[in-house]
Amino acid sequence: MSTRILHVSDLHLGAPRATREATFGPALAALVERLDPALVIATGDLTHRGRAEQHVAAAEFLRGLGRPLLVVPGNHDVPYSLPGRLTHPWREFERCWTTTEPVHSSPELQAVGLNSARPLLHQGGRIGRAQLERAADRLAEGAPGALRIAAFHHQLLGAPWRSRKRPLARRSPVLARLRDAGAELVIGGHIHQAAISAAQEFELAPASALVTTAPGLGRPRPRRRGEACGALAYIVDEETIVVETHLWRQPAFELCASRRFPRGAGRLAGDRLAGAEGDSHDPAHDPGLHGGAERVGAPHARPQA
Repeated sequence: MSTRILHVSDLHLGAPRATREATFGPALAALVERLDPALVIATGDLTHRGRAEQHVAAAEFLRGLGRPLLVVPGNHDVPYSLPGRLTHPWREFERCWTTTEPVHSSPELQAVGLNSARPLLHQGGRIGRAQLERAADRLAEGAPGALRIAAFHHQLLGAPWRSRKRPLARRSPVLARLRDAGAELVIGGHIHQAAISAAQEFELAPASALVTTAPGLGRPRPRRRGEACGALAYIVDEETIVVETHLWRQPAFELCASRRFPRGAGRLAGDRLAGAEGDSHDPAHDPGLHGGAERVGAPHARPQA
């Protein structure tokens, strides 16, 4: 039995040029219907200038998907100008979402949101020690076997294509603390480019976590070539996490790639294969089980409901 999660980021609702191109609403709703996610996570930059009407529009858009939501702010979700940027940076966001650091709990999922945006920083992001400890406590409250997720706006993991946007400050200790607290999935956005990696691929650690960065949904600068437009889907069972990249190709979202990662501290894909000997399943027909995570291009494939 699998649990599915849809991860969107960087809607930038209210951007003048993005508004003309934001025709993906019905297609995203169709993707939600096909995936049937137990949770939709939005990792910030819901709005373009943090205005009240933009927050309302973003809330209506996300709630219109008809699924449970976990929503955190990004650097574009604070008022663009003074004095609001300093005197009430989160007022409009909290008016729609109550808190900047939500929690979603179910028998299958324990998802914890953190606010990485800082009103005094235009692009940069930071998570403080008190926030980390609070998140660690909330992750620990999850049900046994539940997938533990930490979600915030600023990326830990950069994409292969260059970006001028710096990653989250102190990202190594942040990842280490979340991983030690049991987080198996640490997700963000911000750079409008997709990136997916197991932490064991770039660090030596007794426990691993899957780190992802979602492509943006909105494109405030449509002529910029170094940005994608899409969403990530996570399909989780007791053994694995499959990450699918769905890209916007008018008039629909199309499955671009699928990667499979094993769950469990210190486990590698080879461990899962060794444990599956004698299984009737043929790994030659399972593109995620060869030598760790594998990318499978499928530009015209459709996700299975």
